[in-house]
Amino acid sequence: MSWVNTVLAAAQRQGVGTADVLAAAGIDAHDLALQRWPIDHITRLWHAAARLTADPGFGLKAGRQIGPASFNVVGFILQSAPTLREAFAGVQQFQRLISDGGRFQLIPGAAASWVVYHPRQGALAFSPHQLEAVLAAVVAFARWVTHQPVTPWRVQFNQAALGPAEGYQAVFRCPVEFEQAFSGLLLDNAVLDQPLPLADPQLQALHRAHAVRHLTALAEADTPTVAQQVVQWLGSRLGQPLASGVPTRAAAAQALGLTERTLARRLQAEGERYSTLLDQARRQLALHAVADPARNVADMAQALGFAEASVFHRAFRRWTGGTPGEWRAAQVAGPLGDAAGVGDGADAG
Repeated sequence: MSWVNTVLAAAQRQGVGTADVLAAAGIDAHDLALQRWPIDHITRLWHAAARLTADPGFGLKAGRQIGPASFNVVGFILQSAPTLREAFAGVQQFQRLISDGGRFQLIPGAAASWVVYHPRQGALAFSPHQLEAVLAAVVAFARWVTHQPVTPWRVQFNQAALGPAEGYQAVFRCPVEFEQAFSGLLLDNAVLDQPLPLADPQLQALHRAHAVRHLTALAEADTPTVAQQVVQWLGSRLGQPLASGVPTRAAAAQALGLTERTLARRLQAEGERYSTLLDQARRQLALHAVADPARNVADMAQALGFAEASVFHRAFRRWTGGTPGEWRAAQVAGPLGDAAGVGDGADAG
């Protein structure tokens, strides 16, 4: 959730409120109370925030605002590490406590080493702003953990530039290349291996033990609940072009190897109902489908198990407060006026 808060705070600094970003992303405000979000949830948040701010430098500005709190418990490990290289090793080991959206790789060289980021997206394609935010965050992290104005030798992205060169220079202060084989930063080995000012072996051991407990708990939490299994099954059944009718609770129970009565009892124990899960799955898939201009409403209604398009329209209005057409228009519409350049206000707080 630290990344969620980073995105929302960056949007707020540009005058876009949290409620507006969540609405544009199709995310319920109650989800802010969760401890973790699915990857696609965060991807939709990035797309919505970047679209509403209409700022090509949104990701860079969001990434450079990170601090120790952005890394949760891992932040304490990083601050007490003996060197920046060891701190990056800590990021690699405890990456899941920061985000499920990617992993880092450290490729050592004779004079400098590459810090490479490998994104791990879900069903939705990452926003390019997410990748820019990650590399900007790496530089910001290196600067606050070393207490030095760390400057990479080179930065590269495997995507095209989103804004003018001045914006990238304001963040990285080095040559930046685009449409390369991978995304990463080249850092001087002397910087990576210089002792950190807050290095503390005893404190780091304490924090690492705490982080290991968090990782263990997270691994245990990855075991899906019955409700999660039902949602996954519904996702595989709904939204297919040849789907017909509403997936029933009896069919779900059979797919999970349970009796219908046992399924109902286990869902009740988890505080869930099959009808609620079905409605949530339909809503989620409907929002994705409507955002695709190639899909027509009649096909969507049939794929989601609605008898008629008019019934689908009523359900969609209940979910979003508007029609499918209004929702689709909102996804492609941006604020009027020219987009602000990355360099304009790159240092804004």
